[in-house]
Amino acid sequence: MWPQIRNREAAAVQRLGDLVRRAVQALCLITSFWLAAPVLANEFGDAKRGEAVYSQCAACHQVGKKAESGIGPALNNIFHRPVADVPHFKYSESLARLRSSGMRWTFDQLDAYIENPRALASQTSMGFAGLASKQDRADLLAYLRLFSGNPADLPESAPTSSVSEVSLPADVLALEGDRAYGEYLASECLTCHQMQGSSKGVPSITGWPQKQFLVAMHAYKQKKRPNAIMQMMAGRLADEEIAALAAYFASP
Repeated sequence: MWPQIRNREAAAVQRLGDLVRRAVQALCLITSFWLAAPVLANEFGDAKRGEAVYSQCAACHQVGKKAESGIGPALNNIFHRPVADVPHFKYSESLARLRSSGMRWTFDQLDAYIENPRALASQTSMGFAGLASKQDRADLLAYLRLFSGNPADLPESAPTSSVSEVSLPADVLALEGDRAYGEYLASECLTCHQMQGSSKGVPSITGWPQKQFLVAMHAYKQKKRPNAIMQMMAGRLADEEIAALAAYFASP
């Protein structure tokens, strides 16, 4: 009797072991499939299509293993990189000043720059009018992020995520600024920033997209951008006042 019981117990243990092994094998298969899954089919653009859009940039910019700076800087590791940060490349005064303000190339900043380079950096030397199509910009950035950080970590990794410098509540982002009130408030800004868009002395803020203006001002207000004067100025402004200034400078 006891040998029979021991045999049944051994058979049960063997079946349990087989089940565990199969479960582990299945988990490994699922994990390997997930890791190999094309994160390139990402949440904000088609990287394959973006490669074709990139042909408009290729005359000046290189990207990839052997990329070097030429007419324009190499675009490897562009995401989350400080603006104007490629060694030995001579940047325009506008981009150099953005670098001194602590700005980094987040997804939103890159999107705004590609859409209208001179709205973000009025004296940029990049001879490119911009991409009006939101989808083209999304696809291009999806392609460029393949050369930034580790694709297996997307979209969570900081170098390639599509987050802004600061996390703003939805109600703050949704504020519709009073342009007339913004014009009244702008007099203090205009003691340094020039309305005609010149970046001599300080960066231009004329023609900025409203969301970019909001993010920048709140980043100063939360002291996530390093500039003591701007931190002080932004710190005195309420959310509604920042939204009003954003509305005014977007189309003064």
